[in-house]
Amino acid sequence: MLGPPSPPPEEIARRTDSYFSRTRAIVERFGDIEVTYAVFMRRPVISAPRFAIEWIRGVRGEDVTIEVMHPEGAAVGAGDPILYITGSFAALAELETLYLQKLGAPCVAAWNAWAMCLELPQVGFLAMDARHCAGTEMAEMMAYAASVGSRAAQKQGAKGFIGNATDATAHWFGLNRGRGTMPHALIGYAGSTVRAAEMFRETFPDEDLTVLVDYFGHEITDAIAVARRFPDLAAAGRLAVRLDTHGGRFMEGLDPPSSYAVLERHAPDAIRRYRTHDELRWLVGTGVSAAAVWRMREALDEAGFPRVRIVGSSGFSVEKCRVMADAKAPLDVVGTGSFLPEAWSETYATADVIAYGGEKRVKVGREFLFRKNGAARS
Repeated sequence: MLGPPSPPPEEIARRTDSYFSRTRAIVERFGDIEVTYAVFMRRPVISAPRFAIEWIRGVRGEDVTIEVMHPEGAAVGAGDPILYITGSFAALAELETLYLQKLGAPCVAAWNAWAMCLELPQVGFLAMDARHCAGTEMAEMMAYAASVGSRAAQKQGAKGFIGNATDATAHWFGLNRGRGTMPHALIGYAGSTVRAAEMFRETFPDEDLTVLVDYFGHEITDAIAVARRFPDLAAAGRLAVRLDTHGGRFMEGLDPPSSYAVLERHAPDAIRRYRTHDELRWLVGTGVSAAAVWRMREALDEAGFPRVRIVGSSGFSVEKCRVMADAKAPLDVVGTGSFLPEAWSETYATADVIAYGGEKRVKVGREFLFRKNGAARS
């Protein structure tokens, strides 16, 4: 099992919707029957059904037949069944609430991760979602989802996710440990960005170094100062600066006119198309904009540090990644938790019984759930 231990039967009954428990009692009184559930999503997703499947297996074993219509990592259209689950109605009725909880959110998060990777195929991604998750089970599901979306994108030529932030979920990315160097709190503790970098280096002398440079609002000044302090790391490509400038101010040296000028030098077409407010902000606005990334690249190159890498973080959603790609922003890595579903209502998975005792029957309007092709049994 991937998640926590399966709850005992009385706990399943306590946590399911009560009408499912009443359904089970009625079926047991009037006679059990074999049923088939079709399980689907109402929006396009990437199939990420492992948690749901293994949970069902954990509580019902081989008494249930699970047909996987779309294997892990496959694209699934809205309303297209991901699973067919067949077994005793009495045994399955109470499970619906709980397995739907384990299916919908991973499928949407996997789609988001896949789309982000495809928007920036040459950029490596780090999953930094754990702090935004509602508990450890969700954190496990979201890391799993990011890995599924990443593998799907890698099959299409993208670099994808190269790691994540926590040791507990690093296994989803083929690693033993989470990746990361320092939070803003360490910069505050050290009193300067350079001193924080020195402390990290003294404590972890064999590791590559990624330094946050926005704490004092001197992103360019501090990035160059750190590179000068560690020229060997900079020359070897083992030093990176992480841009995490918050949306309340511009990066050091930028304002609206200078931001437009930066993009005019590097990606003029990107600012000549019609843009929404958010798209303009991501291009030339406050925070980590495409102009900010380009200006940092310019400054590092001018100072003689062309191999210092740039990590971008702060709100990198699918849409922001698309804008960065349009501006050809020279990002090496993106740290993000924004593959988590933004609109939770999009994560609602649905299950409908489509057959009773082998006879097709479903509520009017859901006939599209009937089987149309073969499937793999799980």
